[in-house]
Amino acid sequence: MYEITVVPKFGDVDGLGHVNNTILPRWFEQARNPVYKLFNPEFTFKNWNLILARFEVDFLSQIYLEHEVLIKTWISRIGSSSFEVYQEAHQKGRHCCKGKTTLVHFDFQNQRSVPISAELRAILQSHFKDLEPA
Repeated sequence: MYEITVVPKFGDVDGLGHVNNTILPRWFEQARNPVYKLFNPEFTFKNWNLILARFEVDFLSQIYLEHEVLIKTWISRIGSSSFEVYQEAHQKGRHCCKGKTTLVHFDFQNQRSVPISAELRAILQSHFKDLEPA
């Protein structure tokens, strides 16, 4: 699991007094940086090799300006060339938001997906969270 702490900014808050729902996908994207760096250690566009195929976000509780937000990131599915990232946002001990993102290992020059190597698969597996009900 990876964790980052986000400090909400004044501009993240909407007229209802809570963090706007458009902000959470951006925070989740920021929290995926360690995952991106597994595939692209230099973290440059020159060697970029992932594409976002899908994302979903569920809002469970409001998030407010006054307190930091903890974003937790796991891997929840690993396929041959794609994988799913599962994320949660917590504020003051409350689970406020969750999301899933499907990323595809991609060769932009040849415009096709490519298999995830055994080495990367093992690293992804070390951050695995089983989302199946027990």
